[in-house]
Amino acid sequence: MTATESATFGGGCFWCIEAAFEELTGVVDVTSGYAGGHVEEPTYEAVCSGETGHAEVVQIEYDPDTVSYADLLEVFFTVHDPTQVDRQGPDIGSQYRSIILTHGERQREEAKAYVAALDEEYADDVATEVESLDTFYRAEEYHQDYFAKNPNDAYCTMHAKPKVEKVREAFEAKVKGSA
Repeated sequence: MTATESATFGGGCFWCIEAAFEELTGVVDVTSGYAGGHVEEPTYEAVCSGETGHAEVVQIEYDPDTVSYADLLEVFFTVHDPTQVDRQGPDIGSQYRSIILTHGERQREEAKAYVAALDEEYADDVATEVESLDTFYRAEEYHQDYFAKNPNDAYCTMHAKPKVEKVREAFEAKVKGSA
């Protein structure tokens, strides 16, 4: 196996984004966390206050020989609305903003090009921020694999499950267990 790479995305509640990326072949691990803010070691409560500057994000460890960064970008923009500013669905606040935190110049260039191309396609402006990742803070343990552990949670059935189903349908050939 090739060395894995990392990608970091925020597009609303991390439970939903994490569950969507867990579906993909080549994704080794997805960790929910916080990034893009100014407070060290933030807690969920602090991030939810909107005062830390952090977004709820997921950090994806993936095998680039199996799934490309471009594939990850495509999935990311399929499972959230990049034109919404500081919100996704029922979740409102800067912690739910659309953000790509890049790991190096190649990712930055690819993400900026992808956002620019999307901006041409959408009637509304794409609000997705593209920034270099400074520090990723792992979220509390109860947030990890939340959808897998709580599939019948009302929030999960209304918001995470449709995203998972969308990935399974739109990216059928790239979903774990397909072949």
